[in-house]
Amino acid sequence: VLEDCLAGFAVIISENDGVNPEIIVGNPGRHAVGTGSSPQNVIASLVTEPLARVNLKVTDVDFYSPEMQNPDITKPAGAGNVPESNMKMIGALAVKQGDLERADLNNFVDKHGLPGFAPTQGHIPSGVPYMGHARNALLNQEIMRAMIIGKGSLFLGRMTNLFDGISFLMEQNKGKEEKAQASSDQIRQLIAESLRDFAANLLEGR
Repeated sequence: VLEDCLAGFAVIISENDGVNPEIIVGNPGRHAVGTGSSPQNVIASLVTEPLARVNLKVTDVDFYSPEMQNPDITKPAGAGNVPESNMKMIGALAVKQGDLERADLNNFVDKHGLPGFAPTQGHIPSGVPYMGHARNALLNQEIMRAMIIGKGSLFLGRMTNLFDGISFLMEQNKGKEEKAQASSDQIRQLIAESLRDFAANLLEGR
């Protein structure tokens, strides 16, 4: 009965309005096919490596949204609790690189993880279904940042056992950057200077 549904989602993304959360597109986590399919390689390329590039620790992210598959569906099917398994791997890598004490691993999963709630159809159970909830939490200043993670493969387990994936951070809006606009006087001055330089070059060429 839980799987007897047609799932879908949509996200409206626009330019920075100075209010809504920012999607940090300049520093995505990217798991190329050639990176390898071990869970450690997958999570490292999607989580710890992009965080390290911007000098963030694993614990600096309030919530991680990996595959949000509903465990009430996946457990009876023999796949276990997928979101919890992903969070344990993220926590293990945090311990390995010194961001987290081993004794705090279970607490990390509870504090930074999310319960799976998405139906297990296609790309629906990625991290994306949490984006709406993350937006509300960021707007209400309940969290500073969240990481959205999508991984898998269109033909995983059928034509290939190789993963691919991508991740990105959502953060509180830092304020809209005002683009400096030249005044009409400045534009006229620039044009005049360009014309003078052009005329001078013509005279020198005679």
